[in-house]
Amino acid sequence: MIGRHFWTWVRRLLLVVVGVPTGVAVGLSLVDAYRSRGRRAKPFPTNPPITTELGDGEVTTYSFGTDLFEAMLAAINGAKTQILLETYIWKGDELGERFKRALTEAAGRGVDVHVIYDSLANMVVPRKFKKFPSTIKVLRFPLYPAGWRFFDLARYGRDHRKILVVDDTVGFVGGYNIGGLYATEWRDTHIRVTGSAVWDLKRAFADFWNLNRGRRRNHERPMLLETSAEWEPRIRFHRNVPRLWMFPIRSVYLEAINRASKNIYLTTAYFLPDQDFVDALKDAAERGVDVRILIPLKSNHVVTDWIARGYFAQMLEAGIRIFRFKGAMIHAKTCTVDGSWSTVGTANIDRVSLTGNYEINVEIIDDSFAEVLERVYETDESNSLELTEGEWMARDVHRKFTEIVLSPLRPFL
Repeated sequence: MIGRHFWTWVRRLLLVVVGVPTGVAVGLSLVDAYRSRGRRAKPFPTNPPITTELGDGEVTTYSFGTDLFEAMLAAINGAKTQILLETYIWKGDELGERFKRALTEAAGRGVDVHVIYDSLANMVVPRKFKKFPSTIKVLRFPLYPAGWRFFDLARYGRDHRKILVVDDTVGFVGGYNIGGLYATEWRDTHIRVTGSAVWDLKRAFADFWNLNRGRRRNHERPMLLETSAEWEPRIRFHRNVPRLWMFPIRSVYLEAINRASKNIYLTTAYFLPDQDFVDALKDAAERGVDVRILIPLKSNHVVTDWIARGYFAQMLEAGIRIFRFKGAMIHAKTCTVDGSWSTVGTANIDRVSLTGNYEINVEIIDDSFAEVLERVYETDESNSLELTEGEWMARDVHRKFTEIVLSPLRPFL
């Protein structure tokens, strides 16, 4: 009798702790989807592509999708030997078709073309679009990657990376997915690299291919790499590989934050870190560092926005400035520290990116590149609303209540 009452109590507790927040989250998502019908992003200020020299190559920063996609397509159209393309989302719209057509034409003229995309992220993309000619080697990261090893949590990470490497001479990496929406209506950041750094980006693609390829089809043979004779120590690519329990990106961020003495300008689409990450930012602010966090005023995931607000009070109290990008979705994942250290990549500041998905960020230690990212940040801040401590403390009671109800979902996002 006692045992039966105990389990009844446990079920009710789980219903309250998990069921109620989940129900509220679903409700918020449905209401937001209804209200967002037909809503278009407003124009926002952008920077033109900016190129800086670094070692034996260059780094070009893109903060407007149309500029980036034209550069990527130009590289693909000019390819002579090999194209490696990896993306999380690939829309089957006009821009997506342009990329597919360019890859097909490249394969037709003898270029070795490899493509990777995430099946879960592209579930709503028409099946016809996802059929490629046999001349293109395709790795579809599976919808359910764990297979029979359902107990192995290391096999549940999604492929959230965005990489393009052409002819071992040029590489692209950053936050942009492929689609017309991202060309003009989302603010994101991507970089183009040339020189010896391209080899590290190619190695990142090949390592993922070899780790996740199927072994039944001949076109999924292991990719073999030559060793680059040179490397640029000021550029390092860091990869989260859940299959191998490797999550270095979070540590790279924390090391830079802990060493900061002047400023930290961080931009992220979704801000749901663990408390240790928040504490590192607070410690920096309390020792006099100018810490600024730039996030969307309203992202494409309304529940994430609500849960992120649970950190605002302690951050504002510590002196961290919070800016919210208005009128459009900002999807960039960038940070610059003390005018010398910078990172651009695919990892958001949330648990899913930092300790769950396959991600890639580039770390660059160079004053000129940091200056470029600071310029981009200043442009974004000019289109943002700063959240003050007084404004935050005066928010409505129902907002405070919703934040509390949703807080149990924080560890899952």
